[in-house]
Parts: sequence; C-alpha cells; structure tokens
Amino acid sequence: MAQGPLTSGETVIAEDAATIRTAVEPCTGNPRKCRRNGCSGPVINTKQKVRYIAIVSVLSVMAVAFAFGVLSYSNGMPFGSEGYWKIASMRAETLVVMVIVAACQAFATVSFQTVTANRIITPSIMGFESLYTVIQTSVVFFFGAAGVTLMVGTGQFILQVLLMIAFASVLYGWLLSGKFGNMHVMLLVGVVLGGGLGALSTFMQRLLDPNEFDVLTARLFGNLSNAETDYLPIVIPTVIVCCTILWLRARRLNVLALGKDVCSNLGMNHRRETMTVLLLVSVLMAMTTSLVGPMTFLGFLVATLAYSLTDTYDHRMIYPVAFLLGFVVLSGAYFILRNIFYAGGAVTVIIELVGGLVFLIVIMRKGRL
Repeated sequence: MAQGPLTSGETVIAEDAATIRTAVEPCTGNPRKCRRNGCSGPVINTKQKVRYIAIVSVLSVMAVAFAFGVLSYSNGMPFGSEGYWKIASMRAETLVVMVIVAACQAFATVSFQTVTANRIITPSIMGFESLYTVIQTSVVFFFGAAGVTLMVGTGQFILQVLLMIAFASVLYGWLLSGKFGNMHVMLLVGVVLGGGLGALSTFMQRLLDPNEFDVLTARLFGNLSNAETDYLPIVIPTVIVCCTILWLRARRLNVLALGKDVCSNLGMNHRRETMTVLLLVSVLMAMTTSLVGPMTFLGFLVATLAYSLTDTYDHRMIYPVAFLLGFVVLSGAYFILRNIFYAGGAVTVIIELVGGLVFLIVIMRKGRL
C-alpha cells in the first residue's frame, strides 16, 4: 500500500526509532566506530569479548606458572614426596601474602580512581603509608630498637589497622560533608597531611641512633618475606568481605564513574555511595600496609595496565584483570629476583621503580594531572 510523505512529527519519531535500533542492535565492527555510532555496553563486539577471555586465560596461566615455580624451583626434594610438600607449605605462605596484597591493591586502587574520577592517583595519596611510617618511627624513637617488638602481635596489628581506618574515616567524613563536600579538597588535604606526617617521620629519624635507624629502615620497606603469618586469620576474611562487597557493587561503581550529576539524576545517593567505597578502600589499604609495608605504585601499575588491556568501563571485568596482574607482577618479580639474582628482598623496590616509571610515562603522555 502506497504511503504519502512523512509529516514533521512522524519524521522525528522515525529518526528516534532509528537511533534506538542502532543502540540496541549487536555490534560487529570496529570498537571506536561502534562507540561513535552510539552503541553501548561493556563488551561491544565479539572480537573484544574473545580478546578479554584470551587476556584472562593468559594471565591465569602465568599466575599458575609463577606460583608453581615459587613452590618447586630449588626445592631440593622429589616432586610429590613428603619433604617436597613440607618445603612447599612454607613457601605457600608467601604466595598467600601475594594474593592478599594483589587483591587489596587492585580492588582499592580501581575503586578509589573511580570515585575520585582520576586514573593517575592511588589511595596512598590519602596518607596511609605516611601514617604507617609515623607509627613505626615513633615506636623506635621513644622506646629504642627494642620498641620494634612492641609492634609485633595480633593486638598491635589490629590497633595499627584501626588507627589507619579511623584516620581515613575522619578525613572522609569531615571533607565530604557540610560546606566542604568536595573531592578535590579532600585529595589536597590528604596530600598535605601525608607530607606533614612524612616530614615528622624524617625529623624523628634524624635524631635516631644509627643502629636504631637501621632497624627502623628494615620495617619501612615493603617486604613480602617480612609478613607475619599469624595475622592471616584476621586479614584473609576481612579482605574477602571487602573485595566481595566491592564486586557486588560493581554496577553502582559504573554509575559513580559517570559523575555526581548523573548519579543524582538516576536516583543514586552519590555521597553515601562514595563514602561506602572509600571506607572499604581504607580497610583494604590498612590491611596491606600493616601486613607488608608501603607499596605506593603497585596499585597504580596494575590498575593502569588493567584499563589498557580490558578497554571497558565495567568494573566486573576490570577487577579480575587487575587482580591477576597484581599477582603475576608480585610472583614473577619474586621468582626472578630470588632465584636468578638472589635478591628476594628487592622485589618491592623493583616494583616501585617500574610503577614510578609507568606513572611518569602516563603523565607525559596525558600532559596533565
């Protein structure tokens, strides 16, 4: 049946229908072209989906390979024997610590960068590591080298974690409410407080006896081998709960990434969601810092690589890749430095060096903060 020319109203409806059809139809072309055409979704074509599966598979294989290498290389006992498993069980504790650190750094950094809308900062900017340094330095300053033993124990570990969480909670609650209510102000205040605590630590360190300073220095460098396994029954459940909550709130984080105005328009309480995520981030950072010490650039390194590899906004896809990258980086660096260069204690130093270089490269490429 022949149809006459469309009226102006019918033309608008037809154009809207075409736009909607373009948005909902599956995409099979180039990702950039699909985005320009208005297509949306965490995975916009089959090629990207296959690529993501391949990335996760490769990282999983590398993680298993490095874990097996840490357990078996230079074991000295036949594989499967009782002696082999005794040696492997002692080394397995280090692997458990790596898993915890990788999970904390990956989930905390990705979440923190989302709520702050900035992909070149890490939770360390809020002064967690500076507070850790002040606590350790103060103990040695007031009680001498023997004071290090005062910070060893489950009670002392819990106290240190609670101090860090309380510090972060007060900072968030104060600067994200009332007349302040500004994320940028919170970040700037965090930088200033971190710098002030760092200056206080440096002042006390200058007054220490050389022997006491040597003892303190060993505590201030992040070291996987120095982690106290007695703390694991507390750390493991806490980290699992926090990471699980962040995983379950991944869709909300996707919305938070769109900004405060969009969140409000969609009926989400932006401040409440932000405070919840920041509290979980502070718990994760307090756990990893108290367990192994400061690791400033590890989170930034794995988060940046995860964004580049996944090329998606969906946190459900970013979190696993960031976690696997964190474990691969830690276990790979530990295996290579320990068994080839015989410098197992330099793992965090190398990671910080590489992470710092990646940070500078990202800054130079972006040309701005």
